[in-house]
Amino acid sequence: MLACPHCGEPLRPGARALRCADGHAFDLARQGYVNLLAAEPRSPGDTAAMVQARAAFLRAGHYAPIVDAVAAAAAAALADGPSGGVVDVGAGTGDYLAAVLEAPPAAGRAGLALDVSKHAARRAARAHPRAGAAVADVWRSLPVRTGSAALALDVFSPRDGPELRRILHAQGTLLVVTPSPDHLRELVEARGLLRVDERKEQRLERTLGEHFVRATVEPLAFELRLAPEDAANLVAMGPSAWHAAATTTAGDEPVTVTASVTLRAFRPRP
Repeated sequence: MLACPHCGEPLRPGARALRCADGHAFDLARQGYVNLLAAEPRSPGDTAAMVQARAAFLRAGHYAPIVDAVAAAAAAALADGPSGGVVDVGAGTGDYLAAVLEAPPAAGRAGLALDVSKHAARRAARAHPRAGAAVADVWRSLPVRTGSAALALDVFSPRDGPELRRILHAQGTLLVVTPSPDHLRELVEARGLLRVDERKEQRLERTLGEHFVRATVEPLAFELRLAPEDAANLVAMGPSAWHAAATTTAGDEPVTVTASVTLRAFRPRP
């Protein structure tokens, strides 16, 4: 599924490197991922500490309802979907991609995790035996061959409508998970975290509306009972981690937090 970020030619495996027909080569890191950044990224991506916090939080199962919902929607899409792989854009640790690849309809399909953070790519490279990982800027041309994805995932990640449409098969599916305005409201209010943009729905329509048709909408809300360490990981794994005040304001008692997200499925416009 990979394409050269410089010329767009398909990448082929070689001795510890990927190469295209034009002679561009990209070394495979010993941790199992490949760096396909063609230019300085627009954002630095998650730090090692942020990725570690996310891995711990997800490993504890707190977002299991979201993981399960994504896996179920993916299974439905792939059951009668076209051939091709699964691309997770802004994949983070690769947990969502791994859950999708474990579902029977994805049997034999390859998975590709893309993230601008090399720390995330290191973990995603080990997320599943059929998954590979690449460092890539999701705001630029994706290093993915046109039409090679039967399914694209975008979970709490930025969205580039034209590029998502380009990499997706004409009969493929895009799954997008976004936080609702009430997402984590208790922590937002108590610790001054970044709030969800009230215009997120309109921004999503502007980003994807020209290239995709919305097929399904699934709201998902549930309560989390978090120990202090879990609450700290939840704060430390998101964008509020860049604000020191949010991560240092921690309590020593368990907290109840509302998780509220929306899972949408999109089909490419003809």
